[in-house]
Amino acid sequence: MAEGQSGRPVGAKRRYYKYCSSHLTSILRRIYQPIMGKATKYLIVVGGATATGKTNLSIQLARHFGAEIISADSRQFYREMNIGTAKPSPEELEMAPHHFINSLSVEQDYSVGDFEKDALALLRSLFEKNDVAILVGGSGLFIQALCEGMDEFPEIPSETVAEVAEFYKEKGLEALQKELEKHDPDYFLKVDRNNPQRLMRAISVCRATGAPFSSFLQQGKRERPFQPIYILLEFDRELLYKRINQRVDDMMEAGLLEEAKNLFPKKQLNALQTVGYQELFDFLDGKKSLPEAFELIKRNTRRYAKRQMTWFRKYGQWQRFNPTDTAAIIDFINQEISR
Repeated sequence: MAEGQSGRPVGAKRRYYKYCSSHLTSILRRIYQPIMGKATKYLIVVGGATATGKTNLSIQLARHFGAEIISADSRQFYREMNIGTAKPSPEELEMAPHHFINSLSVEQDYSVGDFEKDALALLRSLFEKNDVAILVGGSGLFIQALCEGMDEFPEIPSETVAEVAEFYKEKGLEALQKELEKHDPDYFLKVDRNNPQRLMRAISVCRATGAPFSSFLQQGKRERPFQPIYILLEFDRELLYKRINQRVDDMMEAGLLEEAKNLFPKKQLNALQTVGYQELFDFLDGKKSLPEAFELIKRNTRRYAKRQMTWFRKYGQWQRFNPTDTAAIIDFINQEISR
């Protein structure tokens, strides 16, 4: 048998080196497995209140990273609601691939759980083509559902949802608050009590099931095959409110009243229980003058924006940026990806 300079047989030396290499590989794998197992797919999440420039930034990011955009604005899903939802223009939609815009009719029921399931399926397809995708919108619950998972709730009959919406329309916010406090005092202490959509959802569950809404809540995030990178767009409040007022002026000039007239026969639908339409429905019902409805849209949109910012500051690990600082946003995203 051949021998090396040390006198040890060559075959034995090879087996020894092979053992050392194998043992070292095993050790390194145990040490670095958490890093090796880290998600290599990234979901850039662009959040912020209405009128903070989310659409413009998301298109710039999509073009920079060669990525596609998923809308998490729950009212932009509906084909019939265009002007009042500040939906991207046809020109903007052509600048980057968009998903979940104009995907539904207002007559279709579509829950946050439906969105979670459908968006996860879409992301699996998008990540086969690119390591980066973009999620953009102001509907915090939809963002949370996709990034962290949602609690599972029983199916709520559309009749119950419509009844609660009508109850709110007739009795107002205070009546919603009192009913939720009666049926679920635990959730009443936690919920944003000035958010009628959140209150109506909880009351619908209570009415349909006979059980407290809070009894369906679970704790803990679900595993996701991607790493979210959270970008929050913020203007100072005075500037944001000026932008909101100007946006409402622009919507009215673009034909929001005519859009509301076309939707008026379906005003009871859940999709239409939203700012910008409800005020004009009151005008068309003869309950408000047009100038009153016009000013209420501005006021209620400002209040909605305030609720959005409260939610974003409470949930998620957001990195805050001025919406005009695109270069700094891209630098931050690149740093997160290269970690």
